[in-house]
Order: sequence, then structure tokens, then C-alpha cells
Amino acid sequence: MHENYIIAQTRSGMVIVDQHAAHERLVYERLKQQSGAKAVPSQALLIPEIVELPAADSARLLEAAEDMRGLGLVYEAFGEGAICVRETPAILGEINAANLLRDVADELADLGQSQTVKDRIEAVLSRMSCHGSIRSGRRMSAPEMDALLREMEATPHSGQCNHGRPTYVELKLADIERLFGRT
Repeated sequence: MHENYIIAQTRSGMVIVDQHAAHERLVYERLKQQSGAKAVPSQALLIPEIVELPAADSARLLEAAEDMRGLGLVYEAFGEGAICVRETPAILGEINAANLLRDVADELADLGQSQTVKDRIEAVLSRMSCHGSIRSGRRMSAPEMDALLREMEATPHSGQCNHGRPTYVELKLADIERLFGRT
């Protein structure tokens, strides 16, 4: 519905699913699972991407490079104030590496020095999952919608996105019948 919501019948009513929020949560949970078990698989860029950044952002990114490597984001210094992105997390598919790197730099700057490495990684995972998620306005096929719904059923915490918003709203049949004066 409106290239943003999936409406599905359940045993006891119906659900309205926000496709972007739901997919973002699923990608986030996959990234967390992969990073906890082992390094996140990465895909090499055919042409490495050079990203110009302020010196402070570049320094923060280089300090976190080893942690990011474990998340599938591989980069290195490329002169003064520039970073060369060589690999991105494979789970995200085709993404804009420069935008991802800038978002990671922003996230690292926002967290400050008092946060633990794990907190930094979780926050970056959240940001990374947003980049790799189905966007609002994208028309999904029936099999894609079905796959998303099945994965939501099997994924813990899928009822709320990484930002705390609900990924779906459930209407019980009794509530729907009340709306139409059938009680």
C-alpha cells in the first residue's frame, strides 16, 4: 500500500507492516549476529572509493579501522584528510561507500570518548543497516513481501526498528468488526 506498507492477514486479524522499518531491523539483527560470531563478510570494490573528510573525522575513522574491518568495512588513509574505501559489508549489497563512511564518521563523533567499543559497533551497525534496507517508495513483489514477513516471524525484536518505532501494527478481527459496527 502506497509503496511503503504491507498489509497481511493473520489468524486473528491483520497486520500493517512498515517495509523500511521492518527490513532495517532484520538487516541490523543479521549484522549483529554475524559480527558476534565472526567477522562480517565483505565485498571488495571494483574501484576503491576515495572520500575527502575533515581531519578530525579522518582521524576517528582510522582509529576505528580495525573494529570496522571486523564489520566488513575496510578502508585506509589516503593522504591528508582522505580515506580510501576498499571493501564494504557484503550483507548490504550495492551501497554508496562515501555516504556510509561519512555516516560512520558522524556516528563515531556523536558517541564521544566515554562509549565502549561495543557500543560504537552497535551504533554503527544500526546506521549501516539503514543504508542497506528496502526504501519507502519501492514497490515490492509478492514473494519479496512474503519473505520479509516470514523473516520477521523468525527474528527476535522484529516488532520495533532500530530507532524504537514499531515495524508493524496489528488489528484484531474483533477491533475491525467494532469499527464497522458488527459487534
